Amino acid sequence: MRCSACLALLVLAFGYATSVARAQSAVVSSQAAEIGMAVPVPTRALTLPEALAFAHDHQPAIRAALARVAASTEAAKVPDGQWKPTVGVTGQIFAMTANNSTATFVSPRVFDVPRVGATLVSPTARFAPYASTFVGAGIVQEIFDFGRIAAARAAGDAEVAAERQRAAGERLDVDFGVEEAFFAVFASKAIVKASDDAYVRAKAHRDLAEAGVVAGLRSPIELTRAEADLLRFEVGRIRARGGVAIAQSVFAAAIGSPEPAVDAVGTLPTPREMPTLTSAIQRATAKSPRLLALLAEIKSAEARTRATAAEMRPDLSMTATISGRAGGAPPSSGELSDGHGFLPNVPNWDAGLVFTWPLFEGPIAARRDAAKATEQVRREEAMVAKEDELAKVRQAYVSVEVARAALVGLERAAVAAKANYDQADARFRAGLGTSVELADAESLRTDAEIQLALGRFEAARARAAFGRAIAEGL
Repeated sequence: MRCSACLALLVLAFGYATSVARAQSAVVSSQAAEIGMAVPVPTRALTLPEALAFAHDHQPAIRAALARVAASTEAAKVPDGQWKPTVGVTGQIFAMTANNSTATFVSPRVFDVPRVGATLVSPTARFAPYASTFVGAGIVQEIFDFGRIAAARAAGDAEVAAERQRAAGERLDVDFGVEEAFFAVFASKAIVKASDDAYVRAKAHRDLAEAGVVAGLRSPIELTRAEADLLRFEVGRIRARGGVAIAQSVFAAAIGSPEPAVDAVGTLPTPREMPTLTSAIQRATAKSPRLLALLAEIKSAEARTRATAAEMRPDLSMTATISGRAGGAPPSSGELSDGHGFLPNVPNWDAGLVFTWPLFEGPIAARRDAAKATEQVRREEAMVAKEDELAKVRQAYVSVEVARAALVGLERAAVAAKANYDQADARFRAGLGTSVELADAESLRTDAEIQLALGRFEAARARAAFGRAIAEGL
């Protein structure tokens, strides 16, 4: 979007008349129709504060950034789910051999089932199938995790902090895009005015030259030159109104409006005071969302390392189960239960504490080492980003100073060009000057006015870019 706005202004400058339509959409429509152009007519006009507020609510980039923050916030809550109990039920039936085993079952993942029962021990294996059934319900509850869950949650919270900083950076980028597009609309309107004024003056000169030729006081070449100048400025008006559609369309896209074009109204904001370069660098270091996001990513990487290492810590949980079972195989003692294994009518219950401690697991140790290496990557990236951000601040600071200094020269050049034109116009009307001399003065004046409009745009844009570099507004 920024490239489109800048290219539009450059195209208009090369054509001696450039950019945007009148502030009133009705005027824009009538002027476009006058020169045979069909351009989108803005149905909305916003001041800069209104445009920024609209963009904060509707710009897809901001909405996507906020969605990423919400998603990372929910992801950070995942480890807390380990504190909630696991509850489940199961029902199982088998036809299988049973050598030294009865009431055989597969232990479900949702709860623990203690092993109960035994079949008759026989020196000869039997291959006749027996029925076996099992039903049960149970619960597993974390009692004490020795800091594993808290470590995982801390890593998630650090990632949320990084995502929030990235969202803040996205908002600054959107704000800068809106400001740049807003200034482009105003600059293009100024260029339209310069092109219209040049056309009006050229038309008056053409009429004056025509009257002089008819009266025999001027050479016909004076009229043909005036006609050529008039047509040249006519083309400038067309290009200027083409810039209207470009600048207003870019402005609509910058604020996230579904409309094809939005107009900018009100007055240009007074440029904020420039801090010293030292203060600007200090602020950028403390407030830059990119740097803060990288610092948060470093903390997140460190937390991930701690969380991975914490997987080697002990765990204490409570387990409880209610079950019914039966097996059809001959038992090692006692009688066979009713149903021959098809009716799980032998009840059992259990409750207990389970302590586990993985003393060493190769995959966990490898993931811990990989996480430490990632920490170093994030630190090196932060150093590179810091140097890059500070370079941008210095560049933006110099750009503002250059743009403001150039603006003073452009204002003086516009005054001098107008004075030169007034003299040439007076000479032409008195019959002392030629159309070539007048055309040269007209071109110089129009170009000076266009360059002044572009200079004001560049000064406003440079100040907005500097504000983005030092994170003004955060």
